[in-house]
Amino acid sequence: MMPPSDYTLELASVYHTGPVEPGSCVQKVLGNVPTGVILKEVSLQVHSGELMAILGSKGSGKRALLEVVSRRAQGPTRGQILLRKLPMSLRFFQESCGYVSHSTQLLEALTARQTLTYAARLSLSSDISRSMLNSRVVQVLADLALTQVTNHFVHQLTPSEYRRLVIATQIIKDPLVLLLDEPAWGLDPLNTYLLISILSNHAKKYGRIVVITMEKPRSDIFPFLDRVTYLCLGDVVYTGSTRLMLDYFRGIGFPCPELENPLMYYLCLSTVDRRSRDRFIDSNNQIAALVERFKVEGGPFRKYAGPIESDPQDHKVPLFSYGQPGVISVMLTLFWRSYSLMLPNNRAGAQDFFLRLLLLPSYFFLLWNFYFPLQSTQRSFQTRGGLVFNCVVGTAFLAAAATATTFSGHRTRYYHEARSGLYRGPLFLVSYFCFAAPIAFLSVMAASAIVFFGLGLTTEGRDPGATDPDWLGWLLFGSVLWAAWGFVEQQTIALMLIVRSSYCAASASVALTSAYLLVGAATLRSLVGIPDWLYYLSHVNVFKFAAAALQQQLLWQQLPSLPVNETITCPDNNAEFGCRYRNGTYYLLERYHVFQGGVDLDRQDLDFFTNVGFSFIFYAGMLIGNLVLYLIPLPAFIKTKFRE
Repeated sequence: MMPPSDYTLELASVYHTGPVEPGSCVQKVLGNVPTGVILKEVSLQVHSGELMAILGSKGSGKRALLEVVSRRAQGPTRGQILLRKLPMSLRFFQESCGYVSHSTQLLEALTARQTLTYAARLSLSSDISRSMLNSRVVQVLADLALTQVTNHFVHQLTPSEYRRLVIATQIIKDPLVLLLDEPAWGLDPLNTYLLISILSNHAKKYGRIVVITMEKPRSDIFPFLDRVTYLCLGDVVYTGSTRLMLDYFRGIGFPCPELENPLMYYLCLSTVDRRSRDRFIDSNNQIAALVERFKVEGGPFRKYAGPIESDPQDHKVPLFSYGQPGVISVMLTLFWRSYSLMLPNNRAGAQDFFLRLLLLPSYFFLLWNFYFPLQSTQRSFQTRGGLVFNCVVGTAFLAAAATATTFSGHRTRYYHEARSGLYRGPLFLVSYFCFAAPIAFLSVMAASAIVFFGLGLTTEGRDPGATDPDWLGWLLFGSVLWAAWGFVEQQTIALMLIVRSSYCAASASVALTSAYLLVGAATLRSLVGIPDWLYYLSHVNVFKFAAAALQQQLLWQQLPSLPVNETITCPDNNAEFGCRYRNGTYYLLERYHVFQGGVDLDRQDLDFFTNVGFSFIFYAGMLIGNLVLYLIPLPAFIKTKFRE
């Protein structure tokens, strides 16, 4: 639907109550963070084609005002927020407007063009042709002065280019209203001037509304600001035309001195002086008087609409009017974006490629190099048991480390894009699973081949004299390890739902995995001699089943591995001379319960295909659990830390 050529964003008597102090962790969990009135009877207007700056010192309510307009604010809000005479709802804002937060993390392994292309595919309808979408990407790159860095990777961009690319990811869908929280923060004067001029040009060229917040405005951006709003502790000191601002303050007895930056001069006038108690009281009283004065005399300035320099010619019908992409389209976009991130054509991509594909095979190569000299000794059963344990431990620990490192970027982008209404958590997880699971399978199977074929391992029922490769045995061996990898991967993803630091998430996942291994792997401690409560507890542990399956596969009814042309008679297990175990079965009987002759009917630990099946059940269960977790609304303080 085409908007009118002139439309208005209007706030009428908006009040908002929210947190006024950070609060302790316990207060955040219980929802007892101290609250207070943040915005007090805020009324303002901004018309299409205008750039408005919301100015105020820290704590004045600038960001809260943007959050209220975007319907993201936590806490009760009263008053009216209208766009095109329609009440602003969260869905309405997500569909037709854009929000650029103070700090946004982009994916470093993508180029500027790729970043915008994927942003367009996630936010624009699939009905838009590929050529039109590509033209839109090129146009936005040109409008944001990014044409020269089109093929530069994100990590190569300067802070100014990075900030403009972040803004471009929202402009790409052609929003009617664009809100930006401190877009020029940390930029030098030249780049600040460039950015504000670009935003002003965008508003006038396309007839859009742009609203920014600033804490330290410079005088050189004054000509670009069509409107300005001064806030002090949630009160409006002035809102209206920038050109008429000087007349208003001069008329009430506060003319701006010559050679003074008017934006900063009136910002200081709207700021409480806290240097002493007397100054605090005086400035507070003065600001209260200014607020009341504007309520009485500010009506004409608030409603004034400055002339638009040029009529918008391009994109009369906003691109978001075509609708949003379908579920399958979004899923495919996320899928292919993930693959683009691991292309080893830059530093970030090479790291992702190594962690996902080469890290585990490198570890298994070290295992093969260590265990190869031990295979022809009588210690074969203990050696194989240790090999299985090290394979499981290495797979689990490296899964935690690799996932925590590679998933963090995806997780942070999910929080930003989900807040913009592009997709929800389950769709994100399913697309990530479809991308990561096959790659993990290739990595685990390659690593398993190094050990399985390199050490000449054989499996239960295999003819000892067979010379052809045991492909089925290798497939089963690698598949069980893949299930263990997938379980720890999903466990780490679940932790990263609430833990921001990759290091902390990996450490927590490794700690949990270590506890699982100590209880259930039956290598460090036998399951036969542990207390009943601990034995039954081990059944809720994927590594109990994975380790049992691997040890049974490699040890059950296996004969000792002896030096060439040497034989040892083992008349019975634990013989005085020759060998400790007659075969691998005796080794396993010391570690697992085995049903024999009606004994221990309820404690049968070595059923190979049951153990393999339960390994995958735990993997699938963890994945389903994550889908549920990503559906549950999280406390705002948890989600906020991933966006700031």
